Amino acid sequence: MLLAIDTSTTVIGAAVHDGTSVLAAVRHEDARRHGELLAPAVQQVLQDAGVDRRELAEIVCGTGPGPFTGLRVGVVTALVLAHALGLPTPRGICSLDALAHDLVGRHVGPLLVATDARRKEVYWATYHLDGSAARRVTGPAVARAQDLPEEVRSLPVVGRGAQLYAEALPRAVPDAPRDVDPVALADLAVALRSGDHPDAHAGPDRGLLAPEPLYLRRPDAVANVPAGPTR
Repeated sequence: MLLAIDTSTTVIGAAVHDGTSVLAAVRHEDARRHGELLAPAVQQVLQDAGVDRRELAEIVCGTGPGPFTGLRVGVVTALVLAHALGLPTPRGICSLDALAHDLVGRHVGPLLVATDARRKEVYWATYHLDGSAARRVTGPAVARAQDLPEEVRSLPVVGRGAQLYAEALPRAVPDAPRDVDPVALADLAVALRSGDHPDAHAGPDRGLLAPEPLYLRRPDAVANVPAGPTR
């Protein structure tokens, strides 16, 4: 029994996977209430799946990139739950990888994933989908959408960035997800754990990761430290 949670985008999500299929998923869309909505979502998804928390064997979390506060909520919740339940340390997954994985079976060829990074920027990565898996080619990185190389901006694109910056990213995949779906995150985690995904052993920055937020820039809010005395 695997619990997957993600708070890297506007969607606060949780899903339970039994190793064969997703038993239940809960999604809330709110850009500012990750801390309020995640714990109830976890409780609800376990109830919907008919799974007691003591039956869980593993927890995975999306590690972003994403906004600082929201992203920390998911990672810290995963760590606390695993510790409280006596489970192994949670594994992390790049949230952009989960968005690309969501397109497997619906898209073949190159793909750009672009999510909202605020500050008029996007978190982005490129992938190649072959019908059975999505392999990351470049990224993740952060930039203004219009500053991406032309060959990147011309790719088919999924994620909220395609909606926010349609002029710079004109090739939005129809009916594609805008945010990370916990179902895709759980499914990708199982594929990576089983070794059925080509990135299962691809290196330290791919596949199953340490449960650490993937920050690509400095936070918007920083401490205002008074200057020391002058001499």
